[in-house]
Amino acid sequence: MDNILIIEDEEKVSEIQKAYLEKEGYGVHCTTKGLDGIKIFEKMEFSLVILDLMLPDISGEEVCSVLRKISEVHIFMLTAKSSLEDRIEGLNLGADEYLVKPFSPRELTARVNALFRRINVNKSETKVYNNGDLEINFDKRVVKVKGLEIYLTPNEFDILHVLSSNLGKVFTREQLIERIMGIDFQGFDRTIDVHIKNIRKKIEEDSRNPKYIVTVTRIGYKFGGE
Repeated sequence: MDNILIIEDEEKVSEIQKAYLEKEGYGVHCTTKGLDGIKIFEKMEFSLVILDLMLPDISGEEVCSVLRKISEVHIFMLTAKSSLEDRIEGLNLGADEYLVKPFSPRELTARVNALFRRINVNKSETKVYNNGDLEINFDKRVVKVKGLEIYLTPNEFDILHVLSSNLGKVFTREQLIERIMGIDFQGFDRTIDVHIKNIRKKIEEDSRNPKYIVTVTRIGYKFGGE
């Protein structure tokens, strides 16, 4: 059973979400405060955190930052903040998906199910590129650059895996969104650009002249490693 932690200040909202997700067979734990959510997270193993940004004690952004320092758990941010800048900030903090309120519990459940279908697909073993400078192990979800393990968020890792598993193939933003986030993803197409920028900072020697994640002008991205 996959465990899900809901951190939402409106109890009625979290109760509805909990009911829908439990019908799908997930183990669901709820709290209304950010600090309590962090404590619960540290005591149990969770596969997903559904995180509201407007909390009574600390902000959801702060909770996200703490969780990202200690875990690679998938994080769905829920918020009434809908501007492009807010979405980009959430992704930069390490969120994997950004849902704008109001949304239906059925939509949330569909997105959660899609996430776990992607997670549970069998993947390949370690792949090595550029004479060992870059190593990717999908089974363990581990990336090493020149022997040193680096941290990628779940979506960042999945983007890198898709590109590196299709050497030379060019993917449009829309194709990457469909492969990584599912065909029903309702976010903005520049989501991929934000993730790509963050990946480059972590794996490229020079993020302005990348050799692994290469931009194909007016089309999208491809993997340039050998």
